[in-house]
Amino acid sequence: MEVLFTLITDKKLSNRGFLIGPYLPIYGIGCCLLILLLKDSNKDIISLFLKSIIICSVLEYFTSYIMEKLFKTRWWDYSDRAFNIKGRVCLENLIAFGVMGLAVIYFINPNVEIWIKYYINNKQIIMISLLLWTLFIMDFVISTIVVYGFRKTTEEVNREAYEDNTEQITNMVRKMLSERSFFHRRFINAYPKLEAIKTKMKEIKIKLEDATNDAKDAVLEKVNDAKDIVLEKTETIRNTIEENTKRAKIKISLGKEHLKESFKRKVRKERE
Repeated sequence: MEVLFTLITDKKLSNRGFLIGPYLPIYGIGCCLLILLLKDSNKDIISLFLKSIIICSVLEYFTSYIMEKLFKTRWWDYSDRAFNIKGRVCLENLIAFGVMGLAVIYFINPNVEIWIKYYINNKQIIMISLLLWTLFIMDFVISTIVVYGFRKTTEEVNREAYEDNTEQITNMVRKMLSERSFFHRRFINAYPKLEAIKTKMKEIKIKLEDATNDAKDAVLEKVNDAKDIVLEKTETIRNTIEENTKRAKIKISLGKEHLKESFKRKVRKERE
C-alpha cells in the first residue's frame, strides 16, 4: 500500500521502510494483531472497522514515539494533515487502516490459510519460516547499525552546528550519509521526509541558567540565614559577656568596699 502510494505521489518506485528487504515490520505486526485479536469478530463489519482503526492507531503512535526516543529521529510527521495527534497519526491513515483491516480479516487471511493448508506441508513451513527468520534477523541487525549511524551523524552535526535549524541539520546529515555505503543511501531514499531532531541548545542554556540561578539563590538564602543566626548568637554572647562583666565589676567594687570597711574597723579597734 505504501509503495503504491509513493509511486503515485513521487512518480518513482522506492523500497520503503526501516529494513532493507521488501517488508515493513509495523504493518506485519499490525496485520498479526488484527488476525489474533479480531479473527472471531468478523460478523459485525462496523465494529471490526473501528477496532482495526484503534489497534493500528495505537501501534503507529507508540512505534513513532519509541523509535524517536531510540534513534533521535522523526520518522514520519503528519502535522500538515487534518485531525492528527502530535503528527504521529492522522485520520486519513486511520481510515486506510480500517479498510485494510476489513480486507485482511474477510479476504486476505482466509485465502492465505487455505493456500497454505493445501499447498505447503508442515516440514516446508518450518524450513521456510527458519529461512525467513534468518534473513529477517540479519536484515534487522544491518539496518539497526545503519540507523544508529544516522543517529551518530546527527549528534556530530548537532555538536558542530550553532543554529537551531532542523532543516539545515537534516540536509547536512543526508549529505554525509549519501557519501557512505549503499545501505545508507537506501535508507535516506526510503525516508525522504526523515528529520534529524536538533537539540535546542538555547532552551538547554536557558534551563541551565535558570537552574544555576535557583541554586545560587538557595545558597545565598542559606548563607544569609546562617549569617543571621551567627549575628544573633554573637549578639546574645556579647550581651551575656557585658552583663557578666558588669556583675563582676559590681562584685569587685562591693568587695573593695567591704575590705575597706573591715580595714577601718580593724584600725579603730587597734587604736582603742
